[in-house]
Amino acid sequence: MEFSNVALILQILLMGLVIATPDKPFCQRTCGNVTIPYPFGTEEGCYMDRSYYIECNPTTQIPRLHESSSLVFPYGVPINLRVLEIKMEGQLRVSLPIAHTCFNSSGKVVSGAVVLVQTPRFPFSSTLNWFTGVGCGIRARLELAVPAMDMNCPTKCPDFLYFQNRTCVGHGCCRTTIPQGMTYSSYFAIAWRGHQLEYFKCGYAFIVEKDKYYFDKIDLSNMRDNLSFPVVLDWFVGVTNCEEARKNNVNYMCQENSVCYDHSEGGLSGYRCKCSHGYEGNPYTANGCKDINECESAKLNDCMAGHCENTNGSYTCVCPKGHLGNARLGGKCTSTQQKSENRSVIEGISEGVGGAAVAMIFAYWGLKQRKLIKARKDFFKQNGGIMLQKTLFTCKDPINQAKIFTEAELKKATNNFNDANIIGQGGYGTVFKGILANKTLIAIKKSKVIDQSQIKQFINEVIILSQINHQNIVKLLGCCLETPVPLLVYEYITNNTLGYHIHTHAMLTFGKRLKIAAETAEALAYMHSTTQIIHRDVKPSNILLNDEFTAKVSDFGISRFVPLGETHLSTIVKGTIGYMDPEYFRTCKLTEKSDVYSFGVVLIELLTRTKIHSLEISPRFYKGAAAYLASLMERDVLVQVLDDQLQREEYAEVVKCVAKIAINCLDLEGKTRPTMKEVKQELEKLRCVLSSIEAESL
Repeated sequence: MEFSNVALILQILLMGLVIATPDKPFCQRTCGNVTIPYPFGTEEGCYMDRSYYIECNPTTQIPRLHESSSLVFPYGVPINLRVLEIKMEGQLRVSLPIAHTCFNSSGKVVSGAVVLVQTPRFPFSSTLNWFTGVGCGIRARLELAVPAMDMNCPTKCPDFLYFQNRTCVGHGCCRTTIPQGMTYSSYFAIAWRGHQLEYFKCGYAFIVEKDKYYFDKIDLSNMRDNLSFPVVLDWFVGVTNCEEARKNNVNYMCQENSVCYDHSEGGLSGYRCKCSHGYEGNPYTANGCKDINECESAKLNDCMAGHCENTNGSYTCVCPKGHLGNARLGGKCTSTQQKSENRSVIEGISEGVGGAAVAMIFAYWGLKQRKLIKARKDFFKQNGGIMLQKTLFTCKDPINQAKIFTEAELKKATNNFNDANIIGQGGYGTVFKGILANKTLIAIKKSKVIDQSQIKQFINEVIILSQINHQNIVKLLGCCLETPVPLLVYEYITNNTLGYHIHTHAMLTFGKRLKIAAETAEALAYMHSTTQIIHRDVKPSNILLNDEFTAKVSDFGISRFVPLGETHLSTIVKGTIGYMDPEYFRTCKLTEKSDVYSFGVVLIELLTRTKIHSLEISPRFYKGAAAYLASLMERDVLVQVLDDQLQREEYAEVVKCVAKIAINCLDLEGKTRPTMKEVKQELEKLRCVLSSIEAESL
């Protein structure tokens, strides 16, 4: 075949490839007043795959997301969700109907609508939406198919005086967050603890974008006039992270002048693209990211008038012809003619001054470096570094021994302890997230103060904790002693604290709660029996969770060792109010039973999702939690304080048993409390019972 023919065929093939690209001219990119950017499209060949197909009704010009549906039961058939807006940042705004239930004067349901919704490829945003209930004495209920669970949002109307427009705190209106990764769900309203029919006869449940609904007392009467609300879905491309996607150049979506960033939520993974700095447009299409001409807008550049030159992705500020200097605002352009006239004088002065300045700078820098090195050495000695080095040298287990980190290593790992890397703060210090040169994620605890008289004990603690290799205790990797206060380096745990999941996220099943309780008890039992450590600050915020919800006891900042043969330590009282053992508070005698008391408080929080030390709690509950729980059990009304998720009838006996364990742990006399080993054994038995109950209900 002649070369000219081959060239012609290649040209035709290349033309075909150009026509097949998503930004081809015949693709319809609007439907009504909604822009439909790639990877979305309204016809075959114009979208990435079927998940991104937007149906555009040719008559009404209403766009709908093809792979989605909402069904208002029992009124109609599934309808694809109406698209309101598609944002290149990864948000897809759609319209979602409300659910309602209405009652007659005797409390019987006379009408209602349950909404079932599915968006298999695009999860509901957990940060940009609220699940909301409106009504008096109703419960808005959200049920998820994957994972199988439900959430409740209760309302009450004790008095019209409690109603406040634009607030949604339980009086006529309630709201809660959406769980991560939600794609299949249903929601509806039901009566709750005596529907207040003397006020209004209907209750409503709906999902709504944050800041798109504000409660008004009128809504209690005419909420059904609002047929739907805007809701935000997350969208992204691919099913892998950026690193994996780049390995497949054919399917990699990020085009030139764009960057890739990972996106993962609720088990759904992918990535997003965005135009690089200085560019704007669609990063998913060829040549989609266009250079921004910053010179056309005074807001986008800081050049002096008439001296801006645009460049790809940026701009430069140039002085006028015949001038030199800094052409940016605040700078100065100097005439080269004036400069030449003064040059001879300036050169003579500057050469002498310049040489002296350089010498002074080097001398100052050298002096400063010597001072820094001396300060690090002094801190190292002061914080017990020599003692620790000697101990590590004779350590029998060099594999698990603590490492002594340099200050430079930890500064690099945390971007010089940047505030953006702070993941926790408390009365005893600050915790930073960091990443070592070998890509290991770490958590660095920077204490506020350390008692110099306790340095030897601190070193012993570092040695022992670094050699603890227990699956339910956060691993201590080492420390840094070159700073005024020693820094402790721990393994990084990924899934926040138990406190966050109890009081903020509200996504813990009963099974997970029992698992976390048993694992925490196992860790404390190990500490008490094997290492003779008393934690002294057991609370939900010091129990970390990994992605599998495995408990990891952390924060040993005020922990103490009990010497062999001793039953207690006499110490200055330290701990957290509400979790502190009252016997220890009264006598200053610290025992392992002090941790048992604190653990009992944690059990109560797991059952009730109520913060024991909160001022909102009733005085009798705060002053005598064990007695109060016992009285509720005697009257068989424990359900009054239980979290909604634990009120299922089949859980009743197991819940009572957990409550009894909590009551025993909270005994005012330490000697009559159980040991953590006994508590752990009882909780493991209850986990088996619960597993059997849940297996039978399937």
